[in-house]
Amino acid sequence: MGKVDGFLTIGRENPIRRAVPVRLRDWKEVYEPQSDAQSQNQAARCMDCGIPFCHQGCPLGNLIPEWNDLYYKGKFSSALERLHQTNNFPEFTGRLCPAPCESACVVSISKDAVSIERTEYEIIEHGFAAGEVVPTIATHRTGKSVAIVGSGPSGLAAAQQLARHGHDVTVYERQEAIGGLLRFGIPEFKMEKSVLDRRLEQLAAEGVRFITNTAVGDSGEVTLEQLRVEFDAVVFAIGSTIPRDIPVPGRQLSGIFAAMQYLKPANIEALGGTVSPIQATGKHVVILGGGDTGADCLGTAHRQGAASVTQVELLPQPTPTRPQNQPWPTMPNVYKVTSAHEEGGVREYAMRTKEFRSTDGTSLSSILVEHLEYAADGGVSVVREEEIQADLVFIAAGFIGPEIGALPDLERDSREHIRVDGNWLSTPAEGDKAPVFAAGDAVRGQSLIVWAIAEGRSVAAAVQSVLDPDGPVLPAPLTPYEKSWSA
Repeated sequence: MGKVDGFLTIGRENPIRRAVPVRLRDWKEVYEPQSDAQSQNQAARCMDCGIPFCHQGCPLGNLIPEWNDLYYKGKFSSALERLHQTNNFPEFTGRLCPAPCESACVVSISKDAVSIERTEYEIIEHGFAAGEVVPTIATHRTGKSVAIVGSGPSGLAAAQQLARHGHDVTVYERQEAIGGLLRFGIPEFKMEKSVLDRRLEQLAAEGVRFITNTAVGDSGEVTLEQLRVEFDAVVFAIGSTIPRDIPVPGRQLSGIFAAMQYLKPANIEALGGTVSPIQATGKHVVILGGGDTGADCLGTAHRQGAASVTQVELLPQPTPTRPQNQPWPTMPNVYKVTSAHEEGGVREYAMRTKEFRSTDGTSLSSILVEHLEYAADGGVSVVREEEIQADLVFIAAGFIGPEIGALPDLERDSREHIRVDGNWLSTPAEGDKAPVFAAGDAVRGQSLIVWAIAEGRSVAAAVQSVLDPDGPVLPAPLTPYEKSWSA
């Protein structure tokens, strides 16, 4: 423990965001850099408690007190090594994770939590700057091959773990580039794609082969049967990408889009690609959904120069502090102001969409909403109706499951997710056909990036135990049926 009284004498200081008028003129990440002294001072707040609940709060089981202490003491290389022991991609989680570890931080019982996520970011960025993040090449080859379907964080984590232990790994991606929602769903202002690309370069150097523009399934370029014959194991990490719709009257009007229909082309344009066909410039925008995806749409609309943006949430506004029914160390639902919210727009709560309206019968012109009142007994009543001007509506109401319609052989559970057993196995080996495993949001449902990476590491351990039972045992953070109180 570097500074014994750090948690008592040092207050939490978050990194400074660039001025709103400045950052709205570009797509770069919103935070100003911190000096080593500033970030080390924040790491000094870790109290190295006897029972580090942050370990349990993190699905990866990150060794948080250890790398906090190492970073505070200036042992940057050791901190990086300790961080990489449990997390393949700390540069992703250090930017995008909602930090359930901080909700479980012992300091947060009476003070602001230790800034764990930011310290993670500082450690990995220090490592990249120092040239210490290098390929780890397998020292032996198993002669076994694995096909991984999906290149989001879960698929990439599984690919890296398996490649480093001598398996030949091929990742199939139906999109035109690798990364899944990391590339096409996360805007540049939250994570610049150069951050993703430099890690993909490492995976390629470690032997991972990437194949894009290739869908797997009966109607795709490659069938599941082909993969099961050509490879020794198949892993599905396809995410949960079917958007939840809001099927109210007027849904057929033009100007209404699922969030990813908006975010993907906007991301491509921001990187100098084809101009997006959906532009919010000068338009009145309504976003249905108050979560992270809604905030991504909000920040994107701001940068495109929307005339107004209203974000609508069905549930009541969360409290600014931890609710009594969500005690420490659970991850509470509290009111947060993201960088996108700081940039403008109106946030509405307890509001339900009743109808999409049009003045010409074709194009969206407004939405009719109901203001709701939630009773203590769980009842909901309509208080009044309101019409909100809207030229564009983006539905960011979450995702309901994986797109596995063209994969009839994969067994599904009651939620239409891929069913697996306690070893992540979906379909056992049959004659000359390889076993099929699955992990990530396709199994769990829409969740956090840190869960995706943890499950990618876990399914890799399961594959390793089948393909190379006498080889090294890979770490497995969790099983498909583990439920953390931090989830």
